[in-house]
Amino acid sequence: MAVSVRDVAAAASVSVGTVSNVLNRPAKVAPATVERVLHAIEQLGFVRNDAARQLRAGRSRSIGLIVLDVRNPFFTDVARGAEDRAAEEGMTVLLGNSDENASREGSYLDLFQEQRVNGVLITPVAEDITRLERLQAGGTPVVLVDRHTEDDAFCSVAVDDVEGGHLAGAHLTAIGRRRIAFVGGPPSIRQVADRLLGARRAVDATPGATLEVIEMTALTVLEGRRAGEGIVSRAPHDRPDAIFAANDLLAVGLLQALVMSGDLRVPDDIALIGYDDIDFAAATVVPLSSVRQPASLIGYTAVDLLLRELGLADDGESAQERAVLFRPELVVRESTGG
Repeated sequence: MAVSVRDVAAAASVSVGTVSNVLNRPAKVAPATVERVLHAIEQLGFVRNDAARQLRAGRSRSIGLIVLDVRNPFFTDVARGAEDRAAEEGMTVLLGNSDENASREGSYLDLFQEQRVNGVLITPVAEDITRLERLQAGGTPVVLVDRHTEDDAFCSVAVDDVEGGHLAGAHLTAIGRRRIAFVGGPPSIRQVADRLLGARRAVDATPGATLEVIEMTALTVLEGRRAGEGIVSRAPHDRPDAIFAANDLLAVGLLQALVMSGDLRVPDDIALIGYDDIDFAAATVVPLSSVRQPASLIGYTAVDLLLRELGLADDGESAQERAVLFRPELVVRESTGG
């Protein structure tokens, strides 16, 4: 049977209220009494029930974070940055993986509401964020991660993916490639659509360049390999001479398919660039060029914005800044001839 506060009070010969004060407001209790209560806690092996205490207080010390795909190292780094900032305030991060599924995303939102988290950080699956608007209207602050809106209804932190897509497209055309393929999907994911838009602008600005869109069902290595196998099976004159993958996992799968064919050389026959610049990008058999996002900083900043919404962070000069948009960075490696 679990040791209760009453058991500690009895062992220390004090009231239950005194034990509560020692646990929550020790400055109000005489040092000798604090020592006696702490000794009783140690002897009995008492563990406080934080969950019950938090429910009574109306909120917890937790923050909910929902990402699109926890297998993607980019989102792992985002979560790490969020944890680092939360830890500075004595808070914890509860991680949910929507797996790019709106129903699963909704289940995590339900769970986080039941847990009475301080707020929610989320990379939404779809454009429709009505549920998030209701959640925020009900008193739970929401910060959009790796996504932004046109208005200031939500705090948000993201990277300019249109610019990132343009960087990738412009790089490929600058090295002389003209038959460019964009591999990504599903298009309902805002980041994918923005990266495609940026790439299209760069290609359209280059005389003689064309952009083919190869739509995939997910942003995974296996989907990238499937796309690569399809490209390898084409006649040489029907293949692109460059590929822009919507993320690095797709790029890794594409690279595997191209290299394993034995007939195609990267970048001689087909140049390849990814997006995110995950750690694996520099370690592939042909190091991948990529568009870098500051993943950890995105997570760290998202928690910082949430703390400001909660009134728990210092109000500095940037306190009024509700939408943070980082600039991406082009990283050139051997897969595009770097």
